[in-house]
Amino acid sequence: MTFGTPRHRGVEGGDDCAAALHQLCEAVRTIFRDHDPLIQALALHYHFAAMHPFLDGNGRTARALEALMLQRVGLRDTLFIAMSNYYYEEKPGYLSALAETRTLSHDLTPFLKFALKGIEKQCNRLFAEIRLHVAKALYRNTMTDLFGRLRSPRKRVMSDRHVQLLQLFLDHGSRNFSEVIKQTAGLYQVKNPRKALIRDLVYLAGLQAIDIKRTADKTGFIISINLDWPTQITESEFFKRVKDMPKAKVYGFLSS
Repeated sequence: MTFGTPRHRGVEGGDDCAAALHQLCEAVRTIFRDHDPLIQALALHYHFAAMHPFLDGNGRTARALEALMLQRVGLRDTLFIAMSNYYYEEKPGYLSALAETRTLSHDLTPFLKFALKGIEKQCNRLFAEIRLHVAKALYRNTMTDLFGRLRSPRKRVMSDRHVQLLQLFLDHGSRNFSEVIKQTAGLYQVKNPRKALIRDLVYLAGLQAIDIKRTADKTGFIISINLDWPTQITESEFFKRVKDMPKAKVYGFLSS
């Protein structure tokens, strides 16, 4: 693929460089339109970077031009930021793809392969982030609904605390037990806050709303949210587990 092939002019090109830049703009309006919008954007990125018309900022301008063309076909800004990160993170590969394309008489194949690989990688990353946000939103809705329907005054007080604990893990991810103790210092206004915290964590683990695992060195525990819980629990199963939860002061292995 070799459409649009201005020579590498450099910053000393003067009028020739200006003329080549004008020709590139004209090509974007005409022959570029014969290709897929994504290919158009990547081709403009390459040709501008290869032309290198400015003393500084050529790479940033090339990425901005790529982003502008993608925006015009409806892609969101999130992908532009992700691709800029990709070019930065893979800078040696980026420069190598530019150089290889230039040595092949501006055959765009090496640069397109590099850039399209980045688009695939960053799209997968964005999709994973979207899935995570959706899972967290579903979790918040489920916990608010189920714990909010516990009727007795004592259970309502406990459920408010349980929701705050779950919110901690949703917001901050997996925590080791010592971190949880510090981060919940103001949550337990009782004589023995450590035992109360352990009781609540064991309770939530019994509901399978969280996971508690030993650290790799067996010296502590890691607590994390079970993001699959909303799809695993039903309303009837939740209230059954609450009803069947042991009433005795069982603090479980966390107390050891």
